[in-house]
Amino acid sequence: MRIVVVGTSGAGKTTLARRIAALLELPHIELDAINWQSGWRDLTRHDPEEFVRRVAEAIEAEAWVTDGNYGPVRDMVWPRATHLVWLDYERPVIMARVISRTFFRAVLRTELWAGNRERWRQMLRPSHPIRWAWSTWERRRRETAERLAQRECAHLVVFRLRRSTEVQRTLDLLAGAAGVQLSHAAAARRR
Repeated sequence: MRIVVVGTSGAGKTTLARRIAALLELPHIELDAINWQSGWRDLTRHDPEEFVRRVAEAIEAEAWVTDGNYGPVRDMVWPRATHLVWLDYERPVIMARVISRTFFRAVLRTELWAGNRERWRQMLRPSHPIRWAWSTWERRRRETAERLAQRECAHLVVFRLRRSTEVQRTLDLLAGAAGVQLSHAAAARRR
């Protein structure tokens, strides 16, 4: 299985991708970890060819779970994927999540990719996840729906989650498709 998890900033893509990868015992390819270099250097801006090369190398594997909405590699990742999980939550849910995540990361000084840490002053930037999630939510939702309606995506098994209560059912369905026999209790222990 090759699974891509998409959704706007703050939807919980990485968290869910990690859960799926652990459940199915598949490698997790975190696109943010490939993109963000030391000092918040954005590889997609500074060296897009290198970003594409690294992602292409990572998805050569027979099975994986990845997460992210990186346009430069979407046309490479989606055709190779077998399943797509779309976290299509309402804007208030997204905003609550991204604000909470940002707050805790800043307070706890959580190390992210390549030693980067979120800082309070970063919230003033237009590209900060809080502002980005608010400004791109509607467009991202429309674009994802339009893209999934295209013939090029007909091969994908799509799970469109509109509520977080649908996560466990999706995990169960993916586990079943992969031939993994787990009870809810066993799945809960793996979280």
